Amino acid sequence: QVQLVESGGGLVQPGGSLRLSCAASGSIVSINDMAWYRQAPGKQRELVAGITSGGGTNYADPVKGRFTISRDNAKKTVYLQMNSLKVEDTAVYYCNAQIRTIKGFQLRLDDYWGQGTQVTVSA
Repeated sequence: QVQLVESGGGLVQPGGSLRLSCAASGSIVSINDMAWYRQAPGKQRELVAGITSGGGTNYADPVKGRFTISRDNAKKTVYLQMNSLKVEDTAVYYCNAQIRTIKGFQLRLDDYWGQGTQVTVSA
């Protein structure tokens, strides 16, 4: 079974920093794109940042210049460094990854999600 486990969330004051981690485990052949999403209360889940297997990145406009996504392919881990945090960054942050596995002698590419980690920015 494939699992994505996030860590690093918490409570931080405005202007502070946090680093989120998401580690994939299980019978993984390879990992394609990885990404971070977030969902604030009463709002839809939205893409925060994404990174390809080759290291190409993209960011949502509200976080450009403040957040940095990176990955360690050997550790099957994606990170999100969040600096200059704002109250409006408060949300549950979810890790997402496109992962190849072998099931029943077939190679599959499926979307996987972590359980989410709470980030609260408050004075």
